[in-house]
Amino acid sequence: MRIVFFGTPEFAAISLEHLHKNGIEIGAVVTVADKPSGRGQKLHTSAVKDYAVANQLTVLQPEKLKDEAFQLALDAIAADLFVVVAFRMMPQSVWSKPPLGTINLHGSLLPDYRGAAPIHWAVINGDQKTGCTTFLINEEIDTGQMLDQVEIEIPVTATTGDIYTTLANSGAALLLQTVRKLFDCTVQSRPQILSGKERKAPKIHKEDTKIDWNGSALEIYNFIRGMAPFPAAYTTLNGDVFKIYFSQITDEPSIGAGIILQTKKQLFVCTADFMLEITDLQPAGKKRMPALAFIAGNQIDGMKFE
Repeated sequence: MRIVFFGTPEFAAISLEHLHKNGIEIGAVVTVADKPSGRGQKLHTSAVKDYAVANQLTVLQPEKLKDEAFQLALDAIAADLFVVVAFRMMPQSVWSKPPLGTINLHGSLLPDYRGAAPIHWAVINGDQKTGCTTFLINEEIDTGQMLDQVEIEIPVTATTGDIYTTLANSGAALLLQTVRKLFDCTVQSRPQILSGKERKAPKIHKEDTKIDWNGSALEIYNFIRGMAPFPAAYTTLNGDVFKIYFSQITDEPSIGAGIILQTKKQLFVCTADFMLEITDLQPAGKKRMPALAFIAGNQIDGMKFE
């Protein structure tokens, strides 16, 4: 039995490695085309390609998934199953090819958090649990028949980066389980039953990452850790951008949303109800640093974040 693996970031590379090291035959790996990035505009390769090349796996990098040459290449591989992890939307002419169908690993407990950023939104919303789901791809995004799920807890101090790492590993194990069940014909699919309370997980854009200090301390605390470490929540001071990576809720009452209070060792910002202590930030034009390091060279007491 043979698969073709579709994926791009490190989250997907961890799944690819787990499948490969556990004896799943990888007919080919499909990933994004190399792109120039950075000051020198050097070609950047995806984490999935890096693993594939290092392990001598066939790599396909089509610009368009409907390209005839690419589709003929897929036909020649004659895979039994396509496996997708963190890849772009696929046309029916691709996902309908293999006899066992095409499965996707999604970073939420479907049908909750359908969309591009399920981990971010679960943390932003202060959820206490999340997980991964494997499902069969169909015509609509994240709506296909579910195959397996795994659930994890979200600690109250966890950032999106923490949960990303945990789910990448638990999701890889879940994916291997699902692939083996499909090969053995022992998997039982089930429909996604909607309750009407499901949350969406749309892609996060730059304009979505600005902190609104008029929210409650708990809401802003969750927002900051939900955006950390990427893309990172930000605020502005006199037009300069400050990225905020972590904070702590205090029991000190607010004196006005956005107002900054600075002591010799601590940095606080007021919200709608209580003060937040900022513990990890990146000032404009500088590297990420602990608040203590920022305080040593800056005085912003009494100023206001916008």
